[in-house]
Amino acid sequence: VQLVESGGGLVQPGGSLRLSCEVSGFTFSSYHMTWYRQAPGKERELVARITGTSGSTNYADSVKGRFTISKDNAKNTGFLQMNSLKPEDTAVYYCNARHVYFANRDYWGQGTQVTVSS
Repeated sequence: VQLVESGGGLVQPGGSLRLSCEVSGFTFSSYHMTWYRQAPGKERELVARITGTSGSTNYADSVKGRFTISKDNAKNTGFLQMNSLKPEDTAVYYCNARHVYFANRDYWGQGTQVTVSS
């Protein structure tokens, strides 16, 4: 089982990034996918989630209207499109996959750094 994030980097305020989470070793369609982030000195927080059943989504209030989560089961890849980035979006972003029925099947990526700064 492996989750590999990519797409992080340095971007100016107002810019965009697209994070990817490529998974292997399990059937991605049977899993919810969630993006979390953790800024220095702060607790990890949920950014966005997409369910493995209906594909419904939910977002943290702080990113609503700016971020979009999606999931391509055929390509075993999840995405987080981030637009209108703000300095407060700076954090390490992690993807998580959890089985829709078996919560103990819960996997994490290694994280990717996003820095929003001029």
